[in-house]
Amino acid sequence: MELLFVYGTLREPAIQKKIFGRIIPGSPGVLHGYKISSKEFTDGIYPVIFPQEMDIVKGMVLEVTSSELSNCDEYEGDGYTRFKVTLESGKTAWVYTDVAFG
Repeated sequence: MELLFVYGTLREPAIQKKIFGRIIPGSPGVLHGYKISSKEFTDGIYPVIFPQEMDIVKGMVLEVTSSELSNCDEYEGDGYTRFKVTLESGKTAWVYTDVAFG
C-alpha cells in the first residue's frame, strides 16, 4: 500500500468513489513547509499547495494501492504533479500540487 496525503477534493467521498471505487476514511495528517491556496484551471478552481517555510497544511492520509494511485494520476491530469513528502508523523506520503510548484 502507498500513503497519499490529500488536502482538497480528494478528501470528498464522491470523488474518492469515482477515482478509487471506494470511500477511504483515512487519518488526519499535517504537512509542514507548505501553504494551501487555490488556482483556476480550465475546468474550475481547485486547491493547490506551494512551498511556504513557516506554514502547514492539514489534510488526510489515505492508504491506496499502486493501481488506485495510477487512477489518481489520471484524475489529476497534466495540471498537477505527484511527489513524496515527509509528514509531521514522520511517515512518507505522496502528494499532488500544481506543476508550477512541484
